[in-house]
Parts: sequence; C-alpha cells; structure tokens
Amino acid sequence: MSNLQSLAVAVEVSERKRDEARRVLQDALAAQQAARAQLDQLEDYARETEARWGMKADTAMQPEVMYHHYQFMARLGHAAGMQTGVVGDHAGRVDAAQRALLDAELRLASLRKVMDKRRYELELAQARRDQKQTDERAALQYSNASRSSVGQE
Repeated sequence: MSNLQSLAVAVEVSERKRDEARRVLQDALAAQQAARAQLDQLEDYARETEARWGMKADTAMQPEVMYHHYQFMARLGHAAGMQTGVVGDHAGRVDAAQRALLDAELRLASLRKVMDKRRYELELAQARRDQKQTDERAALQYSNASRSSVGQE
C-alpha cells in the first residue's frame, strides 16, 4: 500500500502543477488579448487620423503642419510596429504555456494510469490470496469430512 500512497501523492502534486500551468496559460491569454486590443486601438486611431487628414486635403496647409502630421503618423506607425512585436511575444508565451499545460496533463494522465494499474494488481493479488484461502479451507473441510466419514465406518 505504501507504493500506492506514494503514487497518490505524486498524482496530487501533478494535479497542482497542472492547475498552475492552466492558470499561467489563462494569464498569458489575457495578456495577449490586452496587447492585441492595444494594437487595435493604435491602428484604429491611425486610420481615423488619416481619414480626418484626407478631408482637409482640399484646403491649403502650411508646410509645418504637414511636416508635423507626417512626423506624428510615423511615430504612430512606429508605436504600432512595436506593439505588433509585443503581441508576437505574447503569442510565444501563450504557445509555451500551452505546451507546459499539455505536458502537465500528460504527466498527470500517465501517473493516474500507473496508479490504476497498481491498484488493479493489488486487488488481483488480494483476490488470488482470498481464493487460495478459500480453496485451502475447502480442502481442509473436505479432508476433515473424509476422515470423519472413514472413522464412522
């Protein structure tokens, strides 16, 4: 039974690791979604700004205003590019967290399978012992009954 108890402890530890891996994955997914939402905001803002600028294309613009607009759009594009990198980093973290969760689930499943097999083997051994004892008792009773019947004759 000691072997079974140590397996039960290993299963419990493995369950905790699996739960922790699941929590890490959920956190990574939430961070990725937040980074993606921020990128979407930047891209939407860039489109809106370009749309507003396009409406004013008919009017005469000072060269300084045009320069500042292009400079602002370049900075906005740079920020969106950096945020794209952040989203990619988060995607890598999500992939790593998914692999870790899968590994933890596979380990837990294999430990449970080993534990079930050991439990089955123990139950089978106990059933064999019980059967052997039953057979021995039956043989003793038969032997005693045979001696008694021989002694009565």
